[in-house]
Amino acid sequence: MRILVTGVTGQVGGALVPRLKRVGTVVAATREALDLTRPDDISGALDRLAPDVIINPAAYTAVDQAEDERDLAFTVNGESPGALARWAAAHAVPLVHLSTDYVFDGSGERPWREDDATRPLSVYGASKLAGEVAVQAAGGPHLVVRTSWVYAASGKNFLRTIARLAAERAELKIVSDQIGAPTSAAVIADALTRIVADNAGDLAARFAAADGLVHLAAAHKTSWHGFADAIVAGLKARDLPVKTERVVAIRTEGYPTKAARPRNSRLALERLADVFGIATPAWSAALDVELDQLAKS
Repeated sequence: MRILVTGVTGQVGGALVPRLKRVGTVVAATREALDLTRPDDISGALDRLAPDVIINPAAYTAVDQAEDERDLAFTVNGESPGALARWAAAHAVPLVHLSTDYVFDGSGERPWREDDATRPLSVYGASKLAGEVAVQAAGGPHLVVRTSWVYAASGKNFLRTIARLAAERAELKIVSDQIGAPTSAAVIADALTRIVADNAGDLAARFAAADGLVHLAAAHKTSWHGFADAIVAGLKARDLPVKTERVVAIRTEGYPTKAARPRNSRLALERLADVFGIATPAWSAALDVELDQLAKS
């Protein structure tokens, strides 16, 4: 089985490649091989790469910058997933496409279910929703996987930012009224690898059993403030350089951003468990794993 993975220099793509090598032949599609800024070239590239399964974690993820680069965000997050999906449908190739909690407006306090109405607040969220719609419209075997608050011990993300700031500042002010589940790239990669491995005989049927859509995040919930507090505590416990003495909770209004963020990013995980038999670890346990890796590096 030839498994094509996009975004291999990113967090999730990079975590997927070594895990999927235990399942089949991994085709690590660099931007030179498959450029998502050029959707018209995707069909020809896939003809050459000839995958049996496609996993697409690649995305335009600069949430605030997307407000000024709408066309590029929609090209990478909307048009190109559609091109991937149309090729996949024409060749009966199962496609896994990663999406985001930002397709929701963040209202309410219960976890978002897969069948809840979408209403993105930002260009980034709207572009990711466009990708979901395009993948579904192609009509082939597909699984849209929404996740939240992705981070890793490497790359550019919240964990790395807090680790850097904690080494520089005595006080950090972090938003406390946005709630979700920090989800490590490793948690996502482990789950996706298991989905592909356990259902390799008939991915299309299993995707259909999930109605082509599933939420995947770490278990339990916290705020960005709670996440940052746990990171600082974890850094101190591992004797890493920390100057931070206080992590102060502030409201969203105290940290204005160009793009609006959802206040409620909780994702319901029942379908993940019921259809795929997967229970993800608590976000705090997954964070410990990433902090251990950060300490080693």
